[in-house]
Amino acid sequence: MDIKDLTIKKVQEGLKGKEFSAKELTDEYLKRIREKDGDIGAYLSVFEERALKAAGDIDERNAAGESLPPLAGVPVALKDNLLIEGAVATSASKILEHYVASYDSTAVRKIEEAGAVVLGKTNMDEFAMGASTENSGFHPTKNPHDPERVPGGSSGGSAAAVAGGMALGAFGSDTGGSIRQPAAFCGIVGFKPTYGAVSRSGLMAMSSSLDQIGPFARTVADAELLFDAIRGHDDLDSTSLDLPELEPLKKEDLRGLRIGLPKEYFGDGVSAAVAKGVEEAVEKLKRLGVDFKDISLPHAKYGISTYYIVMPAEVSSNLARFDGVRYPGLPEVEKNAETLRDLYFKTRGEGFGAEVRRRILLGTFVLSAGYYDAYYAKAQKVRRLIGQDFDNAWGGVDIIMTPVTPTPAFKFGEKTDDPLSMYLADIFTVSANLSGVPALSMPVKPYPLGGKELPVGFQLMGPRLSDKKLLHIGKFYEEE
Repeated sequence: MDIKDLTIKKVQEGLKGKEFSAKELTDEYLKRIREKDGDIGAYLSVFEERALKAAGDIDERNAAGESLPPLAGVPVALKDNLLIEGAVATSASKILEHYVASYDSTAVRKIEEAGAVVLGKTNMDEFAMGASTENSGFHPTKNPHDPERVPGGSSGGSAAAVAGGMALGAFGSDTGGSIRQPAAFCGIVGFKPTYGAVSRSGLMAMSSSLDQIGPFARTVADAELLFDAIRGHDDLDSTSLDLPELEPLKKEDLRGLRIGLPKEYFGDGVSAAVAKGVEEAVEKLKRLGVDFKDISLPHAKYGISTYYIVMPAEVSSNLARFDGVRYPGLPEVEKNAETLRDLYFKTRGEGFGAEVRRRILLGTFVLSAGYYDAYYAKAQKVRRLIGQDFDNAWGGVDIIMTPVTPTPAFKFGEKTDDPLSMYLADIFTVSANLSGVPALSMPVKPYPLGGKELPVGFQLMGPRLSDKKLLHIGKFYEEE
C-alpha cells in the first residue's frame, strides 16, 4: 500500500470502497514506524496492540454497513503531554518516567470517538519547554528532511512523525509556537486554535493562560478535519468555548480580502530563504485576488520579553506538583531520601532537566516579593498592549501574514549553549499566544541550504474565533 499521497478524505473513500481495511492501513503505518523511527526518534511509545484493536473495531463497523465517524481509521500520533488512560505519560521528563495516566484527556476522548487510530505518543521538549526537541529527557528527534537538523519544538516528535510518513496526522500543544515552528521546520501544516477553542483538560499544563492543543497534517484540509474533531466547549475546562458556526468561505470571497504585513516581522534577522518563501506566498495569494497592506504592530518587539516572564511564572506554579510525593518519579531517589526536604531537592534536582530548572527559577524569581511588580505585573500590562495592537489591526485588515521563524531548521547543538538565541526562534509566534488569536503555519516549497532542501513556512493570524476562516483561506492557497 502506497501511503505517501494519502489524505483523510482518501482514507474515508478507501474504507468505504473496500480498497483497504483500517487494519491494513494501521499495519502499514506501524511498519513505517519500525523501519524509520530508529533513525528519526519521533515516538516515545508505540501502541501496536491498542492501534490494531481500534482499527479492527472500525473494520467491523464498516462490514456491518454502519455509518463511519469523520476520522474512521485515520492513523494519528499524540504528543506525550496528552493523557491516555492506562498509558505512560512522561511529558518527555525523567520525573514522570513511570507515571501512568488515570483518565483520558478530553481531546483524546474526542479523537477516539471520531474513529481515529492512535499509533503512539511522540517525543517533545521536556514539559514542552524548548524549540528544538533537544531538551527531551529521553532522546532527540531528527528532522526527516535533514537528520543533522532539529525538527523544531516543543512538538517536534509530532511534526517529524507526520513529515516522515509515520502518521497521517498528529496533535501537539502550542504555548509560544510549539505547533507552528516545528510544522515550518518539517514542511507540513500546523494550526494553533483560538485560546479556549479546544479543551485543555488532560493536557499537562505548562503555562495555563497560553497553552492550546492543535493539529499537524500534510494538508490544510486534513488539519481542519482534525481540528473539528477536538474543538468545542468542555465542562472540565472553564476557559473552553464553542466557535460560532460560520458560512464556509468561497473562493470568490478572497477577492478584496485584506491581509496585513506587519513591518516589525520583516526586518533584520529574517534569513533570505524565509524572506523569499514569504514573498512567494504573497504573490500566490495576490493571484487569488487578495489585497495586501503594510501595517504596524508596535508592541510586537516586546513579545519575547513578555512571554519569557509570563510563561516561566506559570511554569513555576504548575510544576510545583511534581515533587516525588503525588506522582511516581524516580524510585531509587525517593527510596534513598532521608527527609521530606531531601526528597523534594533530590527528586526535582535529578528529575528535571536543565531547561526546566532554568524556567522554574526564572518564574520563581519574577513572582518573588520585591520583583513581582517590576517584572510580572509589568509583563501583564505589556501583554494587554500586544493584544490591543491586534485588535486595532483588525479595523484595517482581515488577516495578518508573517514568517513563522527567522530561519529554516538549525543544526543540532547550534543554539543549545545560548538559551537566548534559542528563545528568539519563537520571536514571530509568541504574540499569537499572548493575545489568544488563532494562527496557521503553512509550507512553501523547500529552499536549498547546506546541500539539502529545507522547508520554509509562513503564518496567517486572524481575530479570535476566526479559526475556520483561516483554515478556508489556507485551503484555497493550497489548491492554487
